[in-house]
Amino acid sequence: MRQRTIVCPIIQNEGEYLLCKMAADRGVFPGQWALSGGGMEPGETMETALRREIREELGDELEIAEVRPWAFRDDIRTKTYADGSTEEIYMIYLIFDCISANRTISFNEEFQEVRWVPAEKIGELDLNEATRVTFSQKGLI
Repeated sequence: MRQRTIVCPIIQNEGEYLLCKMAADRGVFPGQWALSGGGMEPGETMETALRREIREELGDELEIAEVRPWAFRDDIRTKTYADGSTEEIYMIYLIFDCISANRTISFNEEFQEVRWVPAEKIGELDLNEATRVTFSQKGLI
């Protein structure tokens, strides 16, 4: 089984959190709402990987003003690829609290939609299991 270290930003701006609806045909949680993030590459520091993933998935214009390590967790997930193949992966999540200075987003093909969500509305979305656990641990749902 392959192992991946995943950097995961909890991005907040003016009391709302950025959530991303995953593409319906791929990923670990197809079609569900999630936090952005992805795997670290060899030679990257945690913050370098985090900022790269944010740029790749949410665009160059989203300005992250503050990054603080928050928690870590692990589990085993099945990832579905665009061609329909699947792979079981042992994932180590490094979770960061991030504050953005703006809300300018241009998301990539990994997501169907992105949304800024007030804390009291987060639990109303169809969150994937990992995101639900994260927001529960933060006391937001």
